[in-house]
Amino acid sequence: LKSGIDILVGTPGRIKDHVQNSKLELSSVKHVVLDEVDHMLDMGFAEQVEEILGSSYKKGSENNPQTLLFSATCPRWVYDVAKKYMRAEYEQIDLVGKKTQRTATTVEHLAIQCRSSQRAGVLGDIIQVYSGTHGRTIVFCETKKEANELAMNASLKQDAQSLHGDIPQKQREITLKGFRNGVFEVLIATNVAARGLDIPEVDLVIQCSPPK
Repeated sequence: LKSGIDILVGTPGRIKDHVQNSKLELSSVKHVVLDEVDHMLDMGFAEQVEEILGSSYKKGSENNPQTLLFSATCPRWVYDVAKKYMRAEYEQIDLVGKKTQRTATTVEHLAIQCRSSQRAGVLGDIIQVYSGTHGRTIVFCETKKEANELAMNASLKQDAQSLHGDIPQKQREITLKGFRNGVFEVLIATNVAARGLDIPEVDLVIQCSPPK
């Protein structure tokens, strides 16, 4: 920051700290990008974003930064709040369209009904049928306890390890490396693994209950 930068990527709270401590000066910003804008402009974040952008935007000015907003969901209120930052002739690009449940056509979706007491046994069979002995599978659970119990359940015929928020970051990295390298075949995780993982050749993804 002291020697000058071209691009700054940060969370609202941290950027606000630097602005308030006079370590960051944003009056000459040319481009502003808000990722996950529905979350960014939700309660709590909106005020921080307003404060941060206050020095960069002048009402009606032609010199305001180009503003880009990205969001997986765009409720009406997102557009209403976004108008504060965007020019009157802003462009909306919709990559989802009316198909709100669009998924890859090469992926098959199955729903299987079973009692919770049967879950481990059914999981073991599903993994065996759809992923084989050496294929990779990710199983998503709602709780850390459930992830731990499933990972140790004898009904799973493949090697399994759990991944959740109670596991230290260093161990998480070791676990993910082992999964990528085929040291074990089944990763049982909470939503800590739902984003940002790059694991090639996963044959099967199982949700233990409908995602909320």
